[in-house]
Amino acid sequence: MTKLNQILIIALLLNGMAFAQNKKTTATTKAPFVWEAANVYFIVTDRFNNGDKTNDHTFNRNKPTGKLRGFEGGDLRGIIQKLDEGYFTDLGVNVIWMTPIVEQIHDGVDEGTGFTYGFHGYWTRDWSALDPSFGTKKDLAELVQKAHARGIRIMLDAVINHTGPVTAEDSVYPEDWVRTSPKCTYKSYDTYINCTLVDNLPDVKTESNENVAVPTFLANKWKKEGRYDKEMASLDVFFKKTGYPRAPKYYIMKWLSDYITEFGIDGYRVDTAKHTTEDVWADFRKVCDRAFAEYKKNNPKKVLDNNPFFTVGEVYGYNISNKKLFDFGDKKVNYFENGFTGLINFDFRNEAKMNYEELFSKYSNILQTDLKGNTVMNYVSSHDDAYPFDKKREKPFEAGTKLLLAPGISQIYYGDETARSLDIEGTQGDATLRSDMNWDAMANASTKEVLVHWQKLGNFRKNHPAVGAGIHKQISAQPYVFSRTYTKGKYTDKVLIGLDLPKGKKIIGVEGIFPNGIKVRDAYSGKTCIVQKLAVDIDTDYGILLLEKI
Repeated sequence: MTKLNQILIIALLLNGMAFAQNKKTTATTKAPFVWEAANVYFIVTDRFNNGDKTNDHTFNRNKPTGKLRGFEGGDLRGIIQKLDEGYFTDLGVNVIWMTPIVEQIHDGVDEGTGFTYGFHGYWTRDWSALDPSFGTKKDLAELVQKAHARGIRIMLDAVINHTGPVTAEDSVYPEDWVRTSPKCTYKSYDTYINCTLVDNLPDVKTESNENVAVPTFLANKWKKEGRYDKEMASLDVFFKKTGYPRAPKYYIMKWLSDYITEFGIDGYRVDTAKHTTEDVWADFRKVCDRAFAEYKKNNPKKVLDNNPFFTVGEVYGYNISNKKLFDFGDKKVNYFENGFTGLINFDFRNEAKMNYEELFSKYSNILQTDLKGNTVMNYVSSHDDAYPFDKKREKPFEAGTKLLLAPGISQIYYGDETARSLDIEGTQGDATLRSDMNWDAMANASTKEVLVHWQKLGNFRKNHPAVGAGIHKQISAQPYVFSRTYTKGKYTDKVLIGLDLPKGKKIIGVEGIFPNGIKVRDAYSGKTCIVQKLAVDIDTDYGILLLEKI
């Protein structure tokens, strides 16, 4: 190791120690959790951390696959390990979203990119069971309990639109449950919905309200597992309580809502939302709300706060500029009026190319007017977006600054904070986006520097709802300084942020944000000062200033 590298690593360690000390003393008043300002960490469950190697080869899934198209070993136990280590807390995460963990098809398929298993979780075989490669229900209960103890919500992933592919080992659901043709052409509202997304991905007949029986293969599976009577009795209770017909969509809603009543999960990200009629999601929200109320009633000591159950939809192609209406060409749909508090914003990774003020003011203006009471979830990379912001990971500091300081929900895709490679040699298609988490890179000084940057910004966001849900106001263009103010009831949160500032001594006006005589802290450097003459005079080694009242 060179002397220069030794000096750099020591400097980073000292910086990390200062950051840790800063976190311990930040925020004299605990900030309320606000979904509209959440800092979400999105995990492809199989690719994050292998905490239990005994479940790596369940259901004899041992066929050779295309690169990164088989199960790699990541599981719930691995996520629990990182919870215990404080990884998410250090990153300022207050919501963990995982890809689906329900039981996947046992075999796999050749998608033209090599043989593929359902490691990603979107090829369901049985909604009522967890896939043993991901873990057990005991693991899930522990994960939720430990996350909640740290103020972190758990958001699962809901798939109602389709089952998994049909294989030699995986039966197709009955004809009164699914359609296997035609393939979607995506030319109109109807041709997004009454069709299969791709070949051999049976589409659930979510438009049906006809009573159907539990599929024979599923009933036989439950009998073999010794839980048939329990499952059937539970279905009877659900349908009697809700009055819904025994239609395919309501069976699936029941199974998904069980994870709320049994484990107390806090939200669902909904997959392929625009591929069913929107009333399906309105009903799903009702089922989830009822289940969440039941959980809170039965577990009063486990209730975190009065926040409602949260749903965010994947309406592929939606962006914040659409405001409340998504246009199919022949029909416009308001998904916010049909079950969703938030939608994924698919254009943030493009709009992150804008300058800070243009980006921040646009998002604040729309969220505070047209989308008031609703929100969007922003991302710079994801599991299936082939055109992320900074795919070569050349601008990880800028990516973190824009994502974590933008109005709306921030969605960190696992490894954004460590510049995990999104360009893996030998992969095809979206596999390149889904590599194993780069834990080994943590030993590198450059990776640690990126991670510390994301940690500081993430914790500032977590501690201040104003960052994601507040009103944005530019204070000055040169130097670039702005404020965010969030008010709800008697609670008010105000912060002042400066970007691209000169390193060293800075004198920044704070009029309207912080009064004279109060002590403020720069959450980025950890330094404090007293407001005098409606300004702060502070000397730091950074070009970022994150001012908060102590």
